[in-house]
Amino acid sequence: MKTPTRYGIIGCGMMGQEHIRNIALLPDTEVHAIFEPDAGMRDAAAALAPHVQFAASVQELLEIDALDCLVIASPNHCHAAQIREIAEKRPLPLLVEKPLLTDPGDIAPLQQIIADYSAPVWVAMEYRYMPPISALLLAAPEVTGGIRMLSIREHRFPFLEKVGDWNRFNAKTGGTFVEKCCHFFDLMRLAIGSEPVRVMASAAQSVNHLDEAYDGQTPDIIDNGYVIVDFACGARAMLELCMFAEGARYQEEISAVGPAGRVEAFVPGPGRFWPAGLGDAPVPLLELSPRHPKGPKIREIPVDPALLEAGDHNGSTFYQHRGFLELVRGQRNAPDVSFDDGLMAVRMGMAAQQSALTGQVVTL
Repeated sequence: MKTPTRYGIIGCGMMGQEHIRNIALLPDTEVHAIFEPDAGMRDAAAALAPHVQFAASVQELLEIDALDCLVIASPNHCHAAQIREIAEKRPLPLLVEKPLLTDPGDIAPLQQIIADYSAPVWVAMEYRYMPPISALLLAAPEVTGGIRMLSIREHRFPFLEKVGDWNRFNAKTGGTFVEKCCHFFDLMRLAIGSEPVRVMASAAQSVNHLDEAYDGQTPDIIDNGYVIVDFACGARAMLELCMFAEGARYQEEISAVGPAGRVEAFVPGPGRFWPAGLGDAPVPLLELSPRHPKGPKIREIPVDPALLEAGDHNGSTFYQHRGFLELVRGQRNAPDVSFDDGLMAVRMGMAAQQSALTGQVVTL
């Protein structure tokens, strides 16, 4: 029997538990130790990994010799300090949830830390790995002849309840365009293959969480907006976000257009939110629309039911972990999503937050 690759996990809320379920689907792996300060989340994690060892702090977790790698799935505002703590004590291969950081003041210190970090760092950008989005990325060069316009529309449910509802405030999330939308800014860069130069945004908090209060403060997170990004190659991309539209059939609709044609992906939201009375949840679709000869073609892109059961991201967390495991085992040389990739997605989100606040274009 092979010795399993042993994971340490920092933070076992909703996303941390999704990581546990997906790691369990990989051969010869084990969630060996967890640091989670909330008692309720510890109980939930223990139900998924009954033999796990719990640590009382990040430092105590890092003292467990058996660990081969780490996953950071803590609240956003904790990531930078925890990366620093890991780098100082024991720089293991690291999968860190998006966003990398929430405070611009952490950018330069973290860049220096990562420059000296002796193990690989992979930033968790799950949307890259959703089967319909992966299919779009694969088909786009030929179908479009080179993307000139990219639009991403996400119409979804409001932010879910988290421990202490930390996700209700810009100070802890980095703002909605950082917390939620760094995925989409990452996709823009990946699909277009160029760097952003200008960001323009209009956004507001119009509906969600306005009747909530925490220590006398009303949540301040954006729940709808538009972002336009200009890229150095001359292409442009747009994000349309609405977080009070969970009645829609598809949660994400992505359209890439170039001189040769258009390709679109249609991605449903988590199946557990689909009303039981409406039958089976929608199947992801890919639509190919060449200009010559005209004739759109629609393909279903089904996702393995076992992967749908393991999380809310259309199986993408599994595919991401499969790649990270190969990296940890020395079967690949570099992460798919580097620290620099994760940082640029955060920079774009921060620029969108600033533009929405000031009404001014932000140059990157």
